Amino acid sequence: MRLSLRFLLPLAVVLAGLAYAVIPLVDSLTLKWFVRDVEIRAELIGRMVEGPLGDLLASESRTKLPAYFNRIIQDERLFAIGFCDLRNRLLYKTHSYPDAIACEGNETIRAGETALLQLPRGAVHVSAVGIEGNGGPVGRLMLVHDMSWVQRRSTDTKWYLFYLFAIIGAVISSVTVLVAHLSWRGWVTGVRSMLRGEGLIALIKDKHHGPELQPVAKDLRALIHHLEADKRMKDESQVSWKPATLKSTLHDHLAGDEVLIVSNRQPYIHNRKGEAIEVQVPASGVVTALEPIMRACSGVWIAHGNGSADRDVVDARAHVRVPPEAPSFDIRRVWITPEEEAGYYYGFANEGIWPLCHLAHVRPVFRSSDWQQYQAINERFALAVVEEAKTDNPVVLIQDFHLALVPKLVRDHLPHATIITFWHIPWPNPERYAICPWYVEILEGLLGSSILGFHTRFHCSNFINTVDRSLETRIDWDSSTISYGGKLTAVNPYPISIEWPGRMLASQPSVFECRKRIREIYALPLDHIVGLGIERLDYTKGILERFLAVERLLELEPQWIGRFSFVQIAAPSRSKIEEYAQFRQQVENLAERINARFGREGYQPIQLLIRHHDVRDVMMHYRGADLCVVSSLHDGMNLVAKEFVAARDDEQGVLILSQFTGAATELPDALVVNPYNIDQCAAAMHLALTMPPTEQRARMRSMRGIVQEFNVYRWAGRMLMDAARMRQRARMERQTSGRNARTTTGGQA
Repeated sequence: MRLSLRFLLPLAVVLAGLAYAVIPLVDSLTLKWFVRDVEIRAELIGRMVEGPLGDLLASESRTKLPAYFNRIIQDERLFAIGFCDLRNRLLYKTHSYPDAIACEGNETIRAGETALLQLPRGAVHVSAVGIEGNGGPVGRLMLVHDMSWVQRRSTDTKWYLFYLFAIIGAVISSVTVLVAHLSWRGWVTGVRSMLRGEGLIALIKDKHHGPELQPVAKDLRALIHHLEADKRMKDESQVSWKPATLKSTLHDHLAGDEVLIVSNRQPYIHNRKGEAIEVQVPASGVVTALEPIMRACSGVWIAHGNGSADRDVVDARAHVRVPPEAPSFDIRRVWITPEEEAGYYYGFANEGIWPLCHLAHVRPVFRSSDWQQYQAINERFALAVVEEAKTDNPVVLIQDFHLALVPKLVRDHLPHATIITFWHIPWPNPERYAICPWYVEILEGLLGSSILGFHTRFHCSNFINTVDRSLETRIDWDSSTISYGGKLTAVNPYPISIEWPGRMLASQPSVFECRKRIREIYALPLDHIVGLGIERLDYTKGILERFLAVERLLELEPQWIGRFSFVQIAAPSRSKIEEYAQFRQQVENLAERINARFGREGYQPIQLLIRHHDVRDVMMHYRGADLCVVSSLHDGMNLVAKEFVAARDDEQGVLILSQFTGAATELPDALVVNPYNIDQCAAAMHLALTMPPTEQRARMRSMRGIVQEFNVYRWAGRMLMDAARMRQRARMERQTSGRNARTTTGGQA
């Protein structure tokens, strides 16, 4: 009996304390739930009666309005209704409307506000719903809900919980007493034996079992060591990612600060303009993502020097410090002749690999002469990495499809380097990828990476399936790891993002000033609604489909003619390629046709600007537009969508986003569309143009939270931390191999 009491008394105390803590919490949550339900009901009632109420107010019918209100309060929970005009006068009310709820004074409830009041008759909930009529606000509707039913349900809930805890206590007590009486003596004996180590000592002394424990002990020691190492490594989900966080991650987990970024496109271009030299930031998602990382971690960025004044500003080692206003890292420029660029960049990379990986219905072209140039330039970039490396184990971040052969070439020269390759565009399925005549060489080049990253898990799966069909490898499907030529490559999804907070946002004018400036630029009225598209002039971006959706919108909803314009800013891109020249002509012709059909003097539905644009200009357009359309036909991620969200600190504006972008999986609160479905895109535009500010705020606030948390520093930090884990495992394997070799040698001796 005393044994049972030892269990039951503490159990009773615990259950009583739990009930004491849980019942008030559940009561509070129940109240919040019911209040939220009442608020939603009030909003629905307000929207439902707004039209008829506006008509009755316009007719000033004092006899019909009270009767209309009395019909509404037939709802058993709606207790009373009143109407306050813009002068805070209570013009109309039902007979049950409490005198304590006034239209003016310090305690009055403004439009859009709610309150939970305790009146002599009991608790009531008051919602003030703004009412509009004749194009403007006319007053607010005061909806008073009876909350006595909430108190009754709260009392019932408390009793239900009390009975629940009593039943749980009785069941647990019975089971506890039964188990305690059956197993107490044996359990105590076993624990005492375990604590004294008698069982373990007996096993060790047993000549049959003792040797078997040695591998177990070895595995346990290795497991403990591995767990301790993982514990020291921070969990990125609990880290607030900032530049300092990224830099500390590099120092703490990769034991060094040497970072080499390798990409075809450079972050700053020096061009000659007359006698002066101006610095241009190219329109590139790669540059947008990587430039903040380089500023955070310093190091060297190796890239193609393609500016007209690039050679004039570098030193003897082809280096230049950037950014110009506050230098923090070096660009090492690689020189490429126009003939080499025609084969390597315009030919193999952009006429071959680019359309191969994008499902945009453009046929890829592969030439052996382009492939030879591609090989030569990749070797040149790899040699630059080897020359820039100050240690034998640098961190090398290789970017995109222009440099697919570089990872293996660097690995051959620096076998201990941590090579992270990120493929910024989609990876096709194995059947489509096999179109490339040199697909094996490209796969072997990429498998020189320690880590190979894609935007989405789907692209990772496509790559692993391609390798499985093309090469003799060992694949660990659970960990997405490929073993080829004695080297391991981890294939992981790393959704790329942007800098947060953005550097340009703090220096930008207010949203109102940006709206005003944008409309001045395009000679539009201040209340004119503006849609926006910003990207390179590329056939994968869905610009033609976007224009057709604007045309369809004006066909179906002619009220937007003269009130809505779409501004398309497109940076010229790869104009030496015939497909791009033809595409530019198609875009210009379609814009002209739509403007001729719906335009008039002083108004064009489509404003097309084919020009390069700087970051400040882009930011001003993001902040001044009412909606942004990202209608890519196939895209790895698309950072324009995230840049638009980050720019809207006013939490207004609507993002229309293609389902074929990687960003669509991260930003579900955008209006996600199929860009090939022109009617659906037009409907999304109409929905965006009519979306209430409250819904815009809710959607934008959610998306901004996602972009803030999953920023570019987190993107880079995850790759660096995964690389650190791989290096740690490699060190453990080398140590284990060394011990085994010494043990074998000693045994032979």
